[in-house]
Amino acid sequence: MKKIYFFLITAILILIIALIGIRTTTVQNLLIDFDFDRQWNNQDKLISFDGDYIIGLVCGSRGPLPGKGRAEPCIMIKTPDHMFVVDTGDGSRQNLINWSINLGNLDAVLLTHLHSDHISDLADFHLYSWVTQNRGKKLPVYGPLGTTLVTEGITKAYELDTEWRTLHHGEEVAPSDFAGFDTKIINLNNPVIFDDGELKITAFEVEHFPVDPSLGFRFDYKGRSIVISGDTDYSENLVEQAKNADLLFHDALSQNMIGRLEEISEDVNPLLSTVFYDIQDYHASPIEAAQAANEANVKELIFYHLTPAPQNFIAKIIFVRGVNEVRPNNWTLADDGTIAILPVGSDKVEITNIN
Repeated sequence: MKKIYFFLITAILILIIALIGIRTTTVQNLLIDFDFDRQWNNQDKLISFDGDYIIGLVCGSRGPLPGKGRAEPCIMIKTPDHMFVVDTGDGSRQNLINWSINLGNLDAVLLTHLHSDHISDLADFHLYSWVTQNRGKKLPVYGPLGTTLVTEGITKAYELDTEWRTLHHGEEVAPSDFAGFDTKIINLNNPVIFDDGELKITAFEVEHFPVDPSLGFRFDYKGRSIVISGDTDYSENLVEQAKNADLLFHDALSQNMIGRLEEISEDVNPLLSTVFYDIQDYHASPIEAAQAANEANVKELIFYHLTPAPQNFIAKIIFVRGVNEVRPNNWTLADDGTIAILPVGSDKVEITNIN
């Protein structure tokens, strides 16, 4: 009993000292220093690895329907020398900032298509890769026909914002010459959009009617390969483009869950029920995505753009109902922060979480 009293008294004394200490300027400054060091002095630490590699990081795992703790679609692809982001859904930029990733190192943004849930954070990606980041150029944005409407619209909408930041902070901090976008429209007749002899990025068309075109991307790096489907129904072209890839990120909509939501919303909100009905025919189900991965002989499959995004263990079970019958192994249901590491000179795909 004496030992219990001793530990209780010690714990109370420590708590009192801590409460007094946190009120002092010295301790408060130490806490500020610690937070600054964590956020700014260790940038990119979580996505830097020994040796040579290519990684795929899920900076947004859900579709446009609400999903607590999940951002809208975003995949970051990184090698030791390059960084690309595919789609910029709501919340994705904040995820990357929370993970202390320096967006000033961003080579370009690639847009699969122009639905709002894929472009809504584009303005913030521009800002956070521009001010203080020494980007040294306008932000390159590759996308389908119509992308110029988006980038010019954002530039116009933020015209005063960028002007004021330069006036306030100066050209060194916010260089006016590098504000805005360098928009590059993807021509599928010349689908290789980047090739430096080591990393090659190839665009291809997928099935997302009436969106035309909707794109996927393949990244090939020193014998390793990552494919991103973008939004698509089952697509034979995707299967062809993903042949023998190490990793496929594939859009997935649970028809089990959306079909049920369609039914129960019919009396409450018929317009919402119509939306639930409509979206079922232009997204692949998890089973269809697994079939596509099998046909393409893909080593690992990660489901992303989850619609609706499962919020608990039971919902995850419902979401992937039937997948194990088609593909018993080598698949993962993405969360924000899911990261796949592909070392060069190996066939290993290590999937973990950055959080």
